[in-house]
Amino acid sequence: MFRAFRAEVEAALSDALDSLDLPTGDLGVEEPPEDVPATLASSVAFRLASEVGAPPPNIAADIADAVSPHEYEYIGRVDTQGPYVNFHVSAAYDEATLDTAQDQAYGRLDSKDTSVVVEHTSANPTGPVHVGRARNPILGDAIARCLDYAGYDVERHYYVNDAGRQVAVFTWAYETFEEDELPAPERDRPDYDLVRYYRKGNQWLDEADDEEAEAAEREIESIMQGLEAGDEAAFERVGRVVDQVLSGMRGSLERLPAEFDAYVKETEFIRDGSADEVVSRLKETDHAVYEDDAWQLDLSEYGIEKHLVFLRSDGTSLYTTRDLAHHEWKFDNYDRAVTVLGEDHKLQAEQLKAALDVLGNDTSRLESTFYSWVNLPEGGMSTRAGTGVDLDDLLDEAIARARREVEDRLDSRSRDDDLSEEDIERIARQVGIGAVRYDIVSKQPTKAITFEWDRALDFEAQSAPYVQYVHARCCGILDDAEVDESVDVSVLDEPEERALLRVIARFPARVEAAADLEPHRVATFTREFAETFNAFYRECPVLSAEETEVRAARLALVRASRHTIANALDVLGVEAPTSM
Repeated sequence: MFRAFRAEVEAALSDALDSLDLPTGDLGVEEPPEDVPATLASSVAFRLASEVGAPPPNIAADIADAVSPHEYEYIGRVDTQGPYVNFHVSAAYDEATLDTAQDQAYGRLDSKDTSVVVEHTSANPTGPVHVGRARNPILGDAIARCLDYAGYDVERHYYVNDAGRQVAVFTWAYETFEEDELPAPERDRPDYDLVRYYRKGNQWLDEADDEEAEAAEREIESIMQGLEAGDEAAFERVGRVVDQVLSGMRGSLERLPAEFDAYVKETEFIRDGSADEVVSRLKETDHAVYEDDAWQLDLSEYGIEKHLVFLRSDGTSLYTTRDLAHHEWKFDNYDRAVTVLGEDHKLQAEQLKAALDVLGNDTSRLESTFYSWVNLPEGGMSTRAGTGVDLDDLLDEAIARARREVEDRLDSRSRDDDLSEEDIERIARQVGIGAVRYDIVSKQPTKAITFEWDRALDFEAQSAPYVQYVHARCCGILDDAEVDESVDVSVLDEPEERALLRVIARFPARVEAAADLEPHRVATFTREFAETFNAFYRECPVLSAEETEVRAARLALVRASRHTIANALDVLGVEAPTSM
């Protein structure tokens, strides 16, 4: 309803300005300051002050007088406060809000008939996912969910680097070393099993004498050359390693959860010849130069001083060359292409976009969002044998800490609860993993994060458990009652009831805003929602309401709240527990 109300406000303002012979350019419609009691306000009087030659409050009064609220369904009344033209909602607005929010799909916007591919994570298949990269799958999955809720046809892709030197070293090591030469795996999963070969191979190359190292490097080079030449035997050798590691990495990512519709391999663009075609086309452009025994692109016209090498002296292509073919494939199959990248990839992203433009592509369809790193506080978690902290370590620790918090809260109640051991385990998983996701996705991506357990798992603060508890509370109320299909919204006249209706109405608009690759906007909404609902819960008894009509309307409001918070959490990829 908020989006419909905004559209009416913009139309009403435009008509009023027209009637006053004033320009309708920037209407200045925004959510007002806290001390302005309105749903939306316009600051257009500031813009017009110099043109009209009158004080902004006087202009605002003239505009308000020119608005005809009765012509609109959701505009109740219009007034001014200083320079602001204030718009208040009608009774029909509240009725429509409560009615539409009874739908379990509340917050999902109409289809835009636009396809979007979201590429995220894409960590090299050389071992378990590291915690430092955890922000990529969490942010990427949340962005995909935002776009899905906003009405886009979304596919989630993982781009697999299976043609670079790292993978060639991995393949050589896997074929060279024996099990008895390796330490025991840290977990019983393929990525933890095979990473031992990769680490052993790199250690061996660092320590081997020149003759042994040269022989190994020749074998590694032959694997890379075989891939470049389209040798099926080379593809099979590399695939045997990559596919096993990926299957293990998927296990970590699915715990978040972060699932993918497709794993697109680099080698696909070698096999089908599209990488070679890109090289040929780039050579023919005015930007191509041959320097230092390699073909490069001079992108200074795009403000990029560093040349982009797209073909080595030995005739092999590079990761970026194949990624150019990959992105042209995206453009052939999708309307928009979104990529989630670490901040250390900004230059490569700029070079890629410029090169795609050189090739004649419409690069307005390509969008990249960058994130900074996630750090753990000193002493926050242990590491093993210098291997760092894996994503699985973080999630295990989160669940263990959440379980202790749940058990402590149960013990403090000094009464029996109906929670079974299975319930406690479920809640610990939902809260623990939810805390990790929520804490990471709630921050603006460009800001570095130091993950702090006490903050993330605080049931009383603005954290995942604080918000999740609202959903559990809604479920607890509704479990004991039936909700009428038709209620009288006018009986909801308490300030806390009205405030809750208004925040529920804003949810679809928050989804729309978050679809600009900013899922943290929805996280901010969930905190605002939780605070508003808790105020309603404290001040407005539901099941014990004395009047039948009020009880029925409040139950409908609780059901609307449950749908709103469940879907807002779903946008963020955080589970909504039914009990806590």
